[in-house]
Order: sequence, then structure tokens, then C-alpha cells
Amino acid sequence: MSEIKVASRYAKSLLDLALEQKALEEIKGDMQLFVDTLKKNPELQAVVKNPIIPLGKKNAILKAIFGDKMHKITSAFLKIVIDKGRAEIIYGVAKEFLREYNIYKNIVTAKIISAAPLSDEARNEIINKVKAVTGGEVKLKESVDADLIGGFILTVGDKQFDTSIAASLARVKKEFSKKIIA
Repeated sequence: MSEIKVASRYAKSLLDLALEQKALEEIKGDMQLFVDTLKKNPELQAVVKNPIIPLGKKNAILKAIFGDKMHKITSAFLKIVIDKGRAEIIYGVAKEFLREYNIYKNIVTAKIISAAPLSDEARNEIINKVKAVTGGEVKLKESVDADLIGGFILTVGDKQFDTSIAASLARVKKEFSKKIIA
């Protein structure tokens, strides 16, 4: 079974447990902390994934780092996953949990790349439009790329809306090249 499927199953189990124990928000916070910490520390990620490092040592390292910062359910879950010899997927499980949480809470992540930073008015308009289409809460991730010249590229799920001038110029260039060849 693929690593992603296994991570997804573990994540769904943790989500179910969190709901059952009425600790969803705490465990979501723990998983976000875990993902952020491992993302910022590739060495720690390598240690957790390394099959040569004994399981007890991995548990001790995570306990030393996260100790009292995590809910007891999260700590126990991480320990169980490591004890089962699945430490290599633990980072994937945490990311998958956050994805499952967003699905459960109907939170949509929209990514926008614009030629210049968005004004508050433009940001709110985009959020409201995405909210109207998806019916969910919207988290907007913004980045700036001056190469777009103007406009923006908005990605929501598997849909992408490209209104950039650079893309328009590329389309015009392609059209001209077709006309010359034909």
C-alpha cells in the first residue's frame, strides 16, 4: 500500500478520535506545530524517517521537543505510530490530518500569485468570490511575482484562473505564430 494511503488512514483515525474525545482543535494545533517544526528542521525530519535510529530514541527525541506542548492524545498517537515502525510516514500523517481537518471544517485554501501586493479591498473581493463559489471558509495564500507584469493567477483546488498579462501575451504570441505558419 502506498505511503500516502497509509498516512491518510492514520490521519482519518486520528481525526475520528479527536472528534470522539472532543479535542479536535487542540489536536489540529498539535499537528500544525508538528508540521511547522519538521518543515523548519529538515535534520529532525531526517532523524524521524531514518530506519537505523531506534524507535525508543525517536520517541525520546519527540518527547524532548514537544513534551508538554501537545495534547495527551497527540503524544500517544505519535508514540503508537513510531512503535509500529511507521515513523517514516509520521510527517505525511500530520500533513494529511490537516488536509482532512480542512475538509471536515469546509475550509478551502486558495493560492494567489499577483504582479503586485494585493490591496485589502482586492483581497476581500477575491475571498468573497471564492467563498461564494465554494461555500466554505477561505484561507488565502498570497505571493508576488513581478514577471506576471499585471493581473493574477488564482488556484483553488484543481482549478486555476490566469488573468495575468504575461499569460495573455503568451496566448497572443501563440496565435500569431499559428497564423504565420498556416
